Amino acid sequence: MKFQSFFIVLLVSTFCFSQEHSHKSSRTLVFPDVSGYKTLKTDLHQHTVFSDGDVWPTIRVMEALRDNLDVISLTEHIEYQPHKQDIPHPDRNRSYELALEEAKDHDLLIIHGSEITRQAPMGHNNAVFIQDANKLMNDKAEDSFAEAKKQGAFVFWNHPAWHPQSPNGNPILSDFQKERLKKGELHGVEVINMGDYAEESLALALEHNLTIMGNSDIHGLIDWDYTEKGHDRPITLVFAKEKTPESLKEALFAGRTVAVFNSLLVGKKENLIPLLQACIQVEKAQYINKTSILEVTLKNVSSSDLIFENQMPYIFYSSSPVFTVPAGDTKTINIKTLERKDSLTLTLKALGAYVAPKVQPTIEWEIKVGE
Repeated sequence: MKFQSFFIVLLVSTFCFSQEHSHKSSRTLVFPDVSGYKTLKTDLHQHTVFSDGDVWPTIRVMEALRDNLDVISLTEHIEYQPHKQDIPHPDRNRSYELALEEAKDHDLLIIHGSEITRQAPMGHNNAVFIQDANKLMNDKAEDSFAEAKKQGAFVFWNHPAWHPQSPNGNPILSDFQKERLKKGELHGVEVINMGDYAEESLALALEHNLTIMGNSDIHGLIDWDYTEKGHDRPITLVFAKEKTPESLKEALFAGRTVAVFNSLLVGKKENLIPLLQACIQVEKAQYINKTSILEVTLKNVSSSDLIFENQMPYIFYSSSPVFTVPAGDTKTINIKTLERKDSLTLTLKALGAYVAPKVQPTIEWEIKVGE
């Protein structure tokens, strides 16, 4: 009996331990804070069985915790419900409520959102920071956008280059969208959706001062659609004053974002350059013996591999001018400075980053040479 009691206690303890650690994963997404702001990892475009997704809302919360996200929004199609014969839900807020309950004991923000789903030229648009999704259900798309504005929502245009919306893959800002911009009812645009990066969407964002977004648009499982294919989910990094819904909302309206998918980073120059500067730390800068070859060890403190090209007047010794600093790892480069220096401006072009179509930023770090 003593052995049997011990076995039961051990079994219960093992179960509790596995439950407590069920949200831990080796695939966590990590990005450093930048000066004056916290870097919040967000995915504001996801679906569950309450629209055309394949999972219960609680699974989306668990996936987000495994990925080390800070914020998610479940943006169900309010007009499109293919599972309604099995899961009737007259209240379009139900998905949000279930996710909110699951996340209550975790440090994960759940933002109330919904997708306004119409045919072109209106297209698909996400409204986040809404109060009541039911009130977005209107016959006219114009009324849905007006209601979203009334609720104080941040609205962004989803996958504008998606071929059902843009048959040639080239997004065009329609008169409908121009009217939304004029009325302050459209604030952002996805430049990365799933695995697709659309340069034309980036051009639209820059031309009309729209917030740059990147999201997974997940319908199945993150593991199946991304992890097992060797990818991280696309996310939007939001630079907020603090980790609160109010601060997140302020940052989104202010356009302080960078869209990320694996080693691809897309954002406005004023947001992307400080992020890349923070992602790379100089661990060591010393001359090799009595030579004028400076050995510099760089550490990447982000979860994205970062690719750079030398832009300095000095060339590298025994290495390519194009190199990768792996995620969470280091890379040592040797710089031929010709004469020994006390300090150096490390100047690199970030080849996996874009501040405009086909425009990659040049990043600088001031290095103090050690003894």
